[in-house]
Amino acid sequence: MFDRARKAWSTWRKRTVRRDERRRDEIRSTPGPRPAAGGPRRTPNLFEAAAAYVAACAEDDQERLDEAASWVDPNALAFGVNELACRALIALARERDESPRVVARSLLGLPVG
Repeated sequence: MFDRARKAWSTWRKRTVRRDERRRDEIRSTPGPRPAAGGPRRTPNLFEAAAAYVAACAEDDQERLDEAASWVDPNALAFGVNELACRALIALARERDESPRVVARSLLGLPVG
């Protein structure tokens, strides 16, 4: 009985180790921001991914868009894009001396009323 449990544990552990090694290899091979002057590659943060994603979308660059989308989890990317949109809207509203609501509606071509 214990022999079967030991074999099952051993098999499970080997699979887990292999899976973890594959994940580490995928992370290492995932394109991201360039390392600083020969330093180790760092993990891109979600705001870098969101900025790259939105810029690529605005420039209609599908390759860069796909690359930025691969840097982080899709839910994290959605949060980052939302945060970028909010900050950009606030900055633009301050620049125009209008409310964020008015600026948002005008950017989307909606009636302000």
